[in-house]
Amino acid sequence: MTENPDEAASAPTSVDTTVPHSARVWNYWLGGKDNYAVDREVAEEFRKVFPEISDFARQGRGFLKRAVAYLADEAGIRQFLDLGTGMPTAANTHEVAQAHAPESTVVYVDNDPLVLAHATALLVGAPEGRTDYLHADLRRPEAVLEAAAKTLDFDRPVALLLMGVLGHIPEDEAPGIVARLVEALPSGSHLALWDGTDTDPRGNEALRQYNETAPLPYWTRSPEWIASLFDGLDPVEPGLVPCPQWRPETPEVGAGQYGASLCGVGRKP
Repeated sequence: MTENPDEAASAPTSVDTTVPHSARVWNYWLGGKDNYAVDREVAEEFRKVFPEISDFARQGRGFLKRAVAYLADEAGIRQFLDLGTGMPTAANTHEVAQAHAPESTVVYVDNDPLVLAHATALLVGAPEGRTDYLHADLRRPEAVLEAAAKTLDFDRPVALLLMGVLGHIPEDEAPGIVARLVEALPSGSHLALWDGTDTDPRGNEALRQYNETAPLPYWTRSPEWIASLFDGLDPVEPGLVPCPQWRPETPEVGAGQYGASLCGVGRKP
């Protein structure tokens, strides 16, 4: 897949269109348009080994949509902290939350200037609520919490969202980061999380090849490792399941093939 000269020329001057970018690759798999030829080339090489990757990506997005709707409707949450925003696509957190509760406040956090530039330009919230974007690094939870506290009231329940992002964090660091973030939340807050599991050999091989040249590698984890992130939280039914099986909107949603993922929502007592 060759570079489109017009496409490259129209890119912002700060964007390197010769190096693949994980958020843009993911955007391509989700059917978005915020990507370049180099991203599509890497994405298609991945697809050769793991053909279901676009379905896998969309199923993660579907879980986000259903989890946020549950949090706004049934759990009564009005504050959302979305870490590792990624490129805006469809059914973004603020769109879902504010569709169910227009007064919701949503704070997006990412440490990638490209992601934040797109988010600031494209993500506009409901006038009754508030949508903010923070440039901060998930690997520095204290800095994230300090910045988020300028918008969120940590005396009231907050939904912490970690959607397919912890695979970018070293395995020995991520649990402590999640624990520190959850520790800062008041009772009644929720953790909503999904990530890929290491249970599909084809997915593992596709990632191995991707990680050989990826500027930001991604690692799948065991189901037991992901489950341990919810220690101390009360599980919301149906517990930890593959993304398509978490409260599917129709029987067909959870009936098809899916990649190896695990997701869930937990409430802080």
